[in-house]
Amino acid sequence: MNWDDVLGHDRIREMFATALSKNRLASTFLFVGPAAIGKRKFALMLAKTLLCQNVPAYHMHPCGNCEDCKQVDALTHPDLLTVSKPKDKTRIPVELLIGDGQHRMESGLCHDIAMRPFRGQRKVAILDDADDLNQEGANCLLKTLEEPPVDSVIILISQSEQRQLPTIRSRCQIIRFAPLPDEIVSDLLLELQWVSDKPEADKLARQSKGSLARADQLRDGGLQGIAEVLLSTLAKRDFHSVQMAKDVSDYLTKMGDDAPKKREALSHLIELAADFYRNQLVYLTKLGTEEASTEPEIRSAVIAIPAGLDGAVACLERCAEAEIQLDANANIATLVEAWLDDLATASRTGFVETL
Repeated sequence: MNWDDVLGHDRIREMFATALSKNRLASTFLFVGPAAIGKRKFALMLAKTLLCQNVPAYHMHPCGNCEDCKQVDALTHPDLLTVSKPKDKTRIPVELLIGDGQHRMESGLCHDIAMRPFRGQRKVAILDDADDLNQEGANCLLKTLEEPPVDSVIILISQSEQRQLPTIRSRCQIIRFAPLPDEIVSDLLLELQWVSDKPEADKLARQSKGSLARADQLRDGGLQGIAEVLLSTLAKRDFHSVQMAKDVSDYLTKMGDDAPKKREALSHLIELAADFYRNQLVYLTKLGTEEASTEPEIRSAVIAIPAGLDGAVACLERCAEAEIQLDANANIATLVEAWLDDLATASRTGFVETL
């Protein structure tokens, strides 16, 4: 793996190159961005750059041939620490951070990062799935972030900075990764053989919003199906929010305990709804014009949102709020029910009722 394999994040790469050339690299980072856009690959490539013994890090071009580079690629380098959520767990076990109950602070990431480097002059720790830290784990990690060991680099990988404790966010340099451009996603879909031709790849790339994880979900007819049901429901006057919430919840329940996958799917549905209300807002602004009597989309918008412009704006704002709540780890079932109920109310009355 080399930097050419890290697609779509050239700006961030240049930022790190500048920091290294000026010897001003921070010790703790929080990589934030949608799922499956290359954050982990970037972190591993940065580790390879920092640990390569043949090429100075500020060149941002590890040799790829030395023992250090090969060990990073194989995830066996003694100065590279990686922690992620086990597949059979819903949270990152605190034991991975500070050791088990009988060996507290004798093993785990927080212990190992404090040890002197085995081979080079740095140690690099990568904590994937940082969104899945529990309160105890986050507090243990906080102590390490407050006083990071000399010549160490700690990278937390997250989908949303709002899911991290404010104290963790304040001690990390936040690096925001943008979704991948459509053309890159399209090329990757063809390379992975997830689609059969370029037109299909381009269509799926546009729907994916720059995330391979979302593209993978969209290959599942289930998500496409529930998305179509949602849009057709929102287009109805006084739609049945309870039934729609049940349909969405039933679909998400089929994903089992895979919380990130559930959140990614729900985020897609919220964005679809936001796009729907954004389009209705455009049509409703044409009421009272000559086009109002000839464009069926305007009549459809009036049917979907009896409250008119105020209703469309309120619904759009509620979708934005739902995204924030999702990023803040709100309970998914409760969020789905409240979000759709509020959309039904706002489209009818022009506002969302608050307590």
